[in-house]
Amino acid sequence: MTIDFNKNSDGLVPAIIQDAITKNVLMLGYMNQEAFDKTIESKQVTFFSRTKKRLWTKGEESGNFLKVVSIQNDCDQDSLLILVNPVGPTCHKGTDTCWGENNEPTFGFLSELETVIRNRREAGNSEKSYVASLFEKGINKIAQKVGEEAIEVVIEAKDDNDDLFINESADLLFHYLILLQAKGFSLKDIVKVLEKRH
Repeated sequence: MTIDFNKNSDGLVPAIIQDAITKNVLMLGYMNQEAFDKTIESKQVTFFSRTKKRLWTKGEESGNFLKVVSIQNDCDQDSLLILVNPVGPTCHKGTDTCWGENNEPTFGFLSELETVIRNRREAGNSEKSYVASLFEKGINKIAQKVGEEAIEVVIEAKDDNDDLFINESADLLFHYLILLQAKGFSLKDIVKVLEKRH
């Protein structure tokens, strides 16, 4: 890997630290050649501290190390993306990230949809909300809906209408998210099981 440490007069390149599993950005630091070499050798992220004017291994005092999974160089060879498995919170203030965010996995729109389902369940207005009405009818009705949608997906899978297949698949996933919440679970719980199996 060729890194252009000479592009800046200080000999430093930015190193973006990203959680290898959640894909959340945890922090930004700077590396010189020596810090990069130590990171490769130790498999723990080491920076050059601009304030302390020395090498600094993240976690050397707190024990909250950043274990290296992979390192990528950008197209101009002057910044790094380092995927890590963090040990404890990353920020010196005790938060998961240096932006004060929790380092939890998210699933894009599906996470938003889980929040909408939760909010509609809690609001409980079954006259205006299909989701609330399902929760009001109970677990048997919710499970029945998942079964019905699964059968419709199977039927459409055997047909040639891709539009119907995709729409029925969306219905199945939507109702499955409702069933998960009715049972007290979320997508995160399912992902944990899949990760263990992997």
